Amino acid sequence: MNRIRLTVPDHFSFSTDIRIRITDLNYGGHVGNDTFLALFHEARQLFLLHHGYGELAFEGVGLIMADAVIEYKLPLSQGDLVRISVTAADFDKLGFDLFYVMEKITENGSSLAARCKTGMICYDYAAQKKVSIPVAAIARLSKDH
Repeated sequence: MNRIRLTVPDHFSFSTDIRIRITDLNYGGHVGNDTFLALFHEARQLFLLHHGYGELAFEGVGLIMADAVIEYKLPLSQGDLVRISVTAADFDKLGFDLFYVMEKITENGSSLAARCKTGMICYDYAAQKKVSIPVAAIARLSKDH
């Protein structure tokens, strides 16, 4: 079986800590794949807010997720503390990629729990069409590199 191997940037411009809740667990007693994506979504929202944006307020346009890739490395349980680091890269005419690294934080250090990439496209929700990424957004999101 071929496995996904996600290459992420070396530098991350933002990170946030999130505690795993009992409601984040699936029937197997651990964090499921859908919740991993939801945790990355939370980190994306906080990353955008950190830069003065929202998914519907991005220099006059909106954002829509075009794709997502998650590479799972470690199971997570209730009470675990994770740090999710986020950065923007690979800007093109319509959008960019967001890269995420999730680490489980313990008193002994940290361990890689997952890597993720989401492809974000600029979108005009009123016209229901893709639009070019605003130059000001590229400048703001890439200034941390």
